[in-house]
Amino acid sequence: MPVPRSMAARLGAALLLLFSLVVAAEVAAPRPSAAQGGPGAVRGFLDAHSHLHSHESFGGMLLCGKPFDPDGIEDALRDCIDHHPNGALAFFENFLKNGSPIGTHDPRGWPTFKDWPAWNSLTHQTAYHEWVERAWRGGQRILVNHMVANRQICDVYPLKRTSCDEMASIRLQVRRANELQAHIDSRHGGPGKGWLRIVRSPEEARQVIAQGKLAMVLGVETSEPFGCRIVNGVPGCTKADIDRGLDEMHSLGVRSMFLCHKFDNALCGVRFDGGTQGLIINAGNKIGTGRFWQAETCTTAEHDNTVAGGTLPKELSWIDPGGAFPLYPPAPHCNKLGLTALGEHMVRGMMQRDMWIEIDHMSVRAASRTLDILEQAGYPRVISSHSWTDRNFYPRIYRLGGMVASYGHSSEKFVQDWRGAKAVRDPSRLFGYGYGMDANGLGPLPAPRANNSANPVRYPFQSHDGSVTLDRLRTGERTWDVNVDGVANYGLVPDWIEDMRVIAGPEIVNDLAWAAEAYLRAWESPPAP
Repeated sequence: MPVPRSMAARLGAALLLLFSLVVAAEVAAPRPSAAQGGPGAVRGFLDAHSHLHSHESFGGMLLCGKPFDPDGIEDALRDCIDHHPNGALAFFENFLKNGSPIGTHDPRGWPTFKDWPAWNSLTHQTAYHEWVERAWRGGQRILVNHMVANRQICDVYPLKRTSCDEMASIRLQVRRANELQAHIDSRHGGPGKGWLRIVRSPEEARQVIAQGKLAMVLGVETSEPFGCRIVNGVPGCTKADIDRGLDEMHSLGVRSMFLCHKFDNALCGVRFDGGTQGLIINAGNKIGTGRFWQAETCTTAEHDNTVAGGTLPKELSWIDPGGAFPLYPPAPHCNKLGLTALGEHMVRGMMQRDMWIEIDHMSVRAASRTLDILEQAGYPRVISSHSWTDRNFYPRIYRLGGMVASYGHSSEKFVQDWRGAKAVRDPSRLFGYGYGMDANGLGPLPAPRANNSANPVRYPFQSHDGSVTLDRLRTGERTWDVNVDGVANYGLVPDWIEDMRVIAGPEIVNDLAWAAEAYLRAWESPPAP
């Protein structure tokens, strides 16, 4: 039965509110070292998952601020029009930050930055190019920049200036990535002179890193790639659509892609969101596909997140979805929808184009089948880039020669995840551990470490290779301290890594510093015979 329009609007608004719950001197040295740890070996950090251009997504008026503006920082770091005069109308920001649509904040960005950016302010720009530059100077050598889109969020958000078509949004963001590169070049002497280069191959990445620059890999994370939505079981794309889409993305420089994101589509079922946000996203799945998630009790060690059924909790009864959600069987839950025939076609098409296959957000059925295909081919370019797959898959990923990166959790949680991943690594391969900051991904950045007064990060500190000295980050009139502010913006990533060194010692920094090399080896390795 079709969902009434008014009901769909209410559910869409609720989806929009809860979608993301899943979720001094800066540098003394003028330039970092060339990051070589021996002949051809790269020493440096990997951010496997961030979104520098999501200000163009969701209709272009949900995320406030830009990573650069030709007219300068005062134009780049401005708040959204609906956040003025005091943030009271910024219902999405307030709900994500405060758990309620009620709240206020100072809308001024530059030069005071009184209330934003902040680790828990999810609709304000966190990856201004000067902040990314500080992360590079602090040791990062690869940044996987995912173009991101979600048609349903765009449809329900009342303010728009860009298309809700997901692929149109992806194309625009790729253009912005190239413009960012050109802007940085213009500030450093002209074409090719800047500290950031978009790379299309591991060979290009090694050349760029050997020059002491940051290699940016373009990726795509979207719910309906190439129009591959599914409505009442009917796919919205064909194999030919997928082939054309992959050809286009590859020609644009995209080298890493997800098959599915938050909603089931014609390619694969998704890994459920749990808790209250799962109820809302499940409602969004109903709006977008005509069906609620189909869950069953898992019979394998791997499972998706537990999805709630029955009725909405009392505090969300205003959503009124027109009846109860399905009553699901006992947990642990697995999405009945795995990798479809179209999904298998896309996986094989990505292998033919030598692309990275992002396994996060796939249901365990889809992820397991994808790994089956990759194991049969000995294909190593598979990655869990931000902690959204079952950890029982880690040994299979590692045996293939692939990569695991943890979401940008607070220091103590990240250290815990690193230890767990290292315990199941393939000892015959180089172990490098990445992070997926998910910057500008409508999820929180690392919070300040609790009770850190006894062993804080002490400023200034040295980068992992000793080539750069970093003091507290200052932009405009604001100075940030990771002990107090957490990772308020991307420029504080080196401080967060230093915080983990404080609590876990040099071993974790060493493993983080091998992540870029491990990523490159996986990218350039031929399929196993």
